Amino acid sequence: MKALIQRVKNASVTVESDTVGAINHGLLVFVGVEKGDSEADADKLLHKLLHYRVFSDDDDKMNLNLQQANGGLLLVSQFTLAADTRKGLRPSFSSAAPPEEGQRLFDYLVANACAAWSNVATGQFGADMQVALVNDGPVTFLLES
Repeated sequence: MKALIQRVKNASVTVESDTVGAINHGLLVFVGVEKGDSEADADKLLHKLLHYRVFSDDDDKMNLNLQQANGGLLLVSQFTLAADTRKGLRPSFSSAAPPEEGQRLFDYLVANACAAWSNVATGQFGADMQVALVNDGPVTFLLES
């Protein structure tokens, strides 16, 4: 699994003019599921999301994790993260998990995130989503399980 994480001041996901998920201060996470990914990969990714130290402490050092910073977690499925862009001028999605498997593992990640942290929001799997955010820093990392 891949996750592009962005530290945000706020972020929201809209589908057909309805806001389906929103957070204030926290992490916006775009999640890509690849062929061969498993629940163990989702568990490892969730551990990183909750414990990766990307928030500033009192000395302005990135020493605090999401929980210590009391931030929100906005999870958005994004199969394009699984694209192979190494050759040519058009991405290949052959390494992306099939939609049913991608949704199963994304839903598994969301369910476990909700069980572990109280401030979790999501986009809508497979929908045409508009994502709005105010990047804080900017701080952006690519995590892989």
